[in-house]
Amino acid sequence: MGYYDNPQSENRNNNKNSRSFLAGIIGAVIGAVVVLLAAPKLAGLGLFPSDNNANENKVLNDQNNNTVTQGVSLDVKSDVTEAVQVVSDAVVGVINLQRTNFWEGQVSEAGAGSGVIYKKAGDKAFVVTNEHVVRDATGIEVTLSDGERLEAELVGSDPLMDLAILQVDASKVKKIAEFGTSSSVKPGEPAIAIGNPLGFLEGTVTAGIISNIERTIPVDTDGDGAPDWNAEVIQTDASINPGNSGGALINIAGQVIGINSSKIAQSAVEGIGFAIPIDAAKPIIDQLEKYGEVRRAFLGVSTQDLSEIPAYHLKETLKLPDGIEAGAVVMEVVTGSPAHRAGIKELDVITELDGKEIANVLELRKHLYNKKKVGDNMKITFYRDGKKQEKTVKLVEQTY
Repeated sequence: MGYYDNPQSENRNNNKNSRSFLAGIIGAVIGAVVVLLAAPKLAGLGLFPSDNNANENKVLNDQNNNTVTQGVSLDVKSDVTEAVQVVSDAVVGVINLQRTNFWEGQVSEAGAGSGVIYKKAGDKAFVVTNEHVVRDATGIEVTLSDGERLEAELVGSDPLMDLAILQVDASKVKKIAEFGTSSSVKPGEPAIAIGNPLGFLEGTVTAGIISNIERTIPVDTDGDGAPDWNAEVIQTDASINPGNSGGALINIAGQVIGINSSKIAQSAVEGIGFAIPIDAAKPIIDQLEKYGEVRRAFLGVSTQDLSEIPAYHLKETLKLPDGIEAGAVVMEVVTGSPAHRAGIKELDVITELDGKEIANVLELRKHLYNKKKVGDNMKITFYRDGKKQEKTVKLVEQTY
C-alpha cells in the first residue's frame, strides 16, 4: 500500500507500457471486427439485443416484406457524462522533469501525474497536485486537455498532506474546477475519478462509488519505515492507476470532493483507492498559496510511543504508576522551544493534551497540527517520576 507515480521509477517502463498498450488496442480492434461480423447472426438468435441508448441502424420490414434500413442517432447523456463535462477540461497532466546530465544541463521526463486547475488570479492559474508527483523535480510542465504544454512553477508543497501547488500562464486556461464539500459525502454515492493514468492516457474517466469516508492510512515522510502521520482519506472503488495521482475525484454535480493520491497496489487487490478529502486539502492549499509552505504549530519535543518502552523501564526509569499504559515519552526537548520554556523535560510521559487522552506520538501530532494554531495555548498533562503534573505552553510557528 502507498503512493505511486514515483518519479524515479514510473516512467522507466513507459516504452514497454506503450508497446503493451498498443498490442492490447490491436487485439481489441480485431475482436471488435469479429463481433461486428457475427452480430447479425447473433441478433437473429436473440443473443445480441439492440441497445436503445447507442447509435444504431434499425432494420424494418414493410408490408411487402421489403427490408428498409432506418438510421437512428441518439445523443447519450447521463448524470455522469454531464458531471465529467463540467470539470474534465480543468484536469491536467503534470510532468516531472529531472536533470539527467549535470554538466550539460540535460533534463528528461522522470515521472507523470495529474493535477486540477482550481483558480485564476490575474495572469496566473493555480493547479493542485500531489507532493510526490513533483518531488525532486528540476522542472515541471503541465499538459492541458487540448494537449498544449505549459511551463509550471512550484508555489509550495507539503509532504505531510502530500499536496503541492503549481502556477501556470492563465491565458491558455479555459476552465477551472469547483471545489465541493467532502464532509457531506456518503458511502455508496457515485464517485468519478479523472486523471492521466500511465502518463499518456490524458483525460481518462473512471466511475464507481464512495466506499468509505473515514479511512486512515499511515504516511512515512522521512523514509525510515515508521509512520509519521495518519492521513485521513476517502476510499473509492473508482479505478485509480499510476498517473492518476493529483487528479480529481468528483461528485455527480461535477464538484471536486477529493484529490486522488494512492491505492493498495497488490495483485490480489482491486478497487481500493484513496483521495485526500477536499475539506482537509483546502486550508493546506490556502497556506501553500500564501506562504509557499504550511505553517504548523510547534511544541519542540522529540517523542516515542510509551508502548515501545520495555516493561522494565516503565517502572524503574519512568516510575509510572499502575494503569498508565499509553502516552508519548519525551526523548528530547529543543532548547528555546515552547516545551523548554514551559519546563517540559526528558522522560516526561505526555498522556493528555487540552484534557484529551493521547495514546501515542501520532495522536500527539494530530492534535497539535489539526486542533492548534500558531499562538495558541495548549495544556499538557504528563507524568514525571511517577507524579502527575500539568503545564501550559504557548505554541510558536514551526520552522524547517
